[in-house]
Amino acid sequence: MDKDLKSIASARRTVERAWEAYNKFLGTDPKLIDEIVDAMARAIEPEAERLAVLAVEETGYGNVPDKRVKNLFNALSVADYLREITTLGVLWRDDAAKIAAIGVPMGVVAALIPVTNPNSTIIYKVLSAVKAGNAIVCAPHPRGLKSGIETVKILADVAESMGAPKGLIQCLEEVTLEGTAELMRHKRTSVVMATGGPAMVKAAYSSGKPTLAVGAGNVPCYVHKSKAHMLGEVAEQIITSKCFDYGTACVSEQAVVADKEIARELRQEMKMRGAYFCTPQEADRLAKVIFSGKHAMNPSNVGQSPESLARQASISLPPNTRCLVSEESEIGWHRPLTAEKLNPVLAFFEAPTSEEGVNIAERIAKFEGWGHSSIIHSDDPSVVAEFSRIPTGRILVNTPGILGGMGYSTDLEPSFMLGTGTWSGSITSDNVTALHLINIKRVAYENRPWRDIYEDYGA
Repeated sequence: MDKDLKSIASARRTVERAWEAYNKFLGTDPKLIDEIVDAMARAIEPEAERLAVLAVEETGYGNVPDKRVKNLFNALSVADYLREITTLGVLWRDDAAKIAAIGVPMGVVAALIPVTNPNSTIIYKVLSAVKAGNAIVCAPHPRGLKSGIETVKILADVAESMGAPKGLIQCLEEVTLEGTAELMRHKRTSVVMATGGPAMVKAAYSSGKPTLAVGAGNVPCYVHKSKAHMLGEVAEQIITSKCFDYGTACVSEQAVVADKEIARELRQEMKMRGAYFCTPQEADRLAKVIFSGKHAMNPSNVGQSPESLARQASISLPPNTRCLVSEESEIGWHRPLTAEKLNPVLAFFEAPTSEEGVNIAERIAKFEGWGHSSIIHSDDPSVVAEFSRIPTGRILVNTPGILGGMGYSTDLEPSFMLGTGTWSGSITSDNVTALHLINIKRVAYENRPWRDIYEDYGA
C-alpha cells in the first residue's frame, strides 16, 4: 500500500476512535477536566528539554534552549490561564433578561501542527481542546512526526491514567497531505485548527469544515523618537524577540522602522547587542539564501543560525553575532528581505518623520502580513493611537513581539495560535484559546408578551 493510502486509512481509524472517545467524555465533571489539564501540563515540565532536543534533531529548525521555553510556556502559562476560565456548563446568566449561556464541546478537533513548533503547538492545542471537552487528533508535519507522536503520548498517557477515555488525544502515525486532508474533511471531524504553511492552511479552508487558521506575519516594529532615553532596552527587546528560536515565530519582528532622530543611535545599540548590518551586496546574497524563488522561502533555511545563513551567503561575521540586518528603503518582492523571514534576519528603515514612520510600518504590514501583529516603541500616546490604525489583530506597545503577542509580557490570552482576522481570510483576529472550541447555547425565557408585537408594529 502506498503512503497516501496508508495515511488516509490511518486518519479514518484515528478519527473514528476519537469520536467514540469524545462521546464517552461528554458529561465529564468540569472539575475533573481541569485536573486532567493540570496533570498534563505538569507532565510536560520535566520533559520539556528532552522534547526540545528531539524537535531540533528531527526538524533541523531552531535551537534547544528556546524550544524548551516554548514547551514550558505552552504547558504552564496556558494551563494557568485555562484554570481561571469556564468553558463548559453555565458560562453566564442574566436573571433580568432571563437568558443564560451554556458552553458545550464542539466534538473532534483536527489539529494541524507546523514543523517549526512540533512540540509546543501540540501542547497548547491539546490542553485547549480537552479543557473545552473535545477529542483531538494531531496531524504533524512529516518532518516533525516523531516529535509529535512522543508529545502526544506523554499527554494522552496522563489523561488516560486519570480517567479520560482512550483515544481522546491522538496523533496520526502515517502522515501525508492526502491523509491530513482526509482527517480534516472526515464526517466525524467537527473543527479544524490549522497552523502551518500556506498550502496546508489553504487545504484546511477547503476542507468544508469550520476552520480556525492563521496567516503570515510580516511584523513591523516602529521605534519612535520619544524612546531616545532607552534605546539600549529597545534594541535588546527587538533582537531577543527576533532571534528567539532562530526566528521561527511569525509574531517576531520582521522590520525595524526608526525615526531619523534616533536611527543612528539605535543602529549602534543593536550592533552592540549582536546585530550585523549587511552591505547591499551581502544583503542581496542573503536574500537568495533565504528565498528559493519568487514569493517562497527556502524551507531548508528556515530557523537556521545566523552563522549558517552567513556562511551560505559568503558573509564573514564578527563573534557573537545574533542576527543579520539589511538596510532598506523600498518595500515589495523586488526587495525580498522586506517580506516575512522565519530566521534571525531583520530589515531596517529610517523614517524622515514620525508620520512617515507609521506609514512605512503600515505598508510593511500590508505587504505579506495583513492582520497579524505590529509593534510600536513610544512614550507618546497620540503616536500609539495613530499607529493603531495599522490593519493587524495585535498592536503591541513597548514589548518584544514574541513575548507580547503570545500573551506573556502582555495580558493577551496565552496562545500559540494568533488569528489574523478577515484581513487575511481568518475567521478571528483573537489569540485563539479553549473558548474558541466550544459551542454556546442560549437558554432564553419569554420576557415580554409575544402578542405585543402587533401593538408595537401594527397588524
